Amino acid sequence: MTDPKNDMTRDWLGEPGEVRPPDPRAIARGHGKPVLPKRFYKEAGFDETEGGFRLTLDGRPARTPAKNLLLLPTRALAERVAAEWQAQTEVIDPARMLLTRLANSAIDGVAERREEVAEDLGAYAGTDLVAYRAGDPPRLVAAQGDAWDPIIAWARDALGARLMLSEGVMHVTQPDDTIAALRAEIARVEGAFRLAALHTMTTLTGSLLIALAVLHGRLDAEQAWAAAHVDEIFQASVWGHDEDAQTRLQARQAEFEAAVATATLA
Repeated sequence: MTDPKNDMTRDWLGEPGEVRPPDPRAIARGHGKPVLPKRFYKEAGFDETEGGFRLTLDGRPARTPAKNLLLLPTRALAERVAAEWQAQTEVIDPARMLLTRLANSAIDGVAERREEVAEDLGAYAGTDLVAYRAGDPPRLVAAQGDAWDPIIAWARDALGARLMLSEGVMHVTQPDDTIAALRAEIARVEGAFRLAALHTMTTLTGSLLIALAVLHGRLDAEQAWAAAHVDEIFQASVWGHDEDAQTRLQARQAEFEAAVATATLA
């Protein structure tokens, strides 16, 4: 029988009937690089309960790093999160559990700090990526226009947000009513999961407008990621791909796609 004083399962599941399980930081013990915990369960699943669908490991409710129940708002999202846990092999690797990580952020962070998260998002209304255009070369100018002009037109027509554009890096002050319209749109986002997804999409792209377009179904994940990386795509076409930069970009894209999936399924 496992020694209860060194039982990794308690960090994720808690004692039977216990409301607050032990400190989950035990999973990060080690020197320098965290030691990944071994998979300790046979079956990951979920069951419906008050407020949503809770993740279960061998029938016992799982918990977040802050010891809250890992409760998903919809069956579809619960299925995807459970699949991430089921896909773990010998160890539990958070790097391969992007939906779970975002769910933890929504539950442990966003749910209790909604106003702070909304305020952080609101700052992007005045510095949106799509407002800053290149002056040359012509091919990049055209690529930015093709990708970003439809998004700006959508924001104007659907959200009442009229963006002022700037050439180069010179700051442009957006109209007060534009900032107000975008902040109001953030305030209308329902649920901690969708707000967490919006925040992740915005910070990964530098564009609140692109993230809102995804949230409203105006762009899919592939279209949004391409729109956010017009400059990088152009540079790669001119100079070729840098392998290390491409690896980092792919990791960020995977996070972005997990955020899109969360926004869609939640």
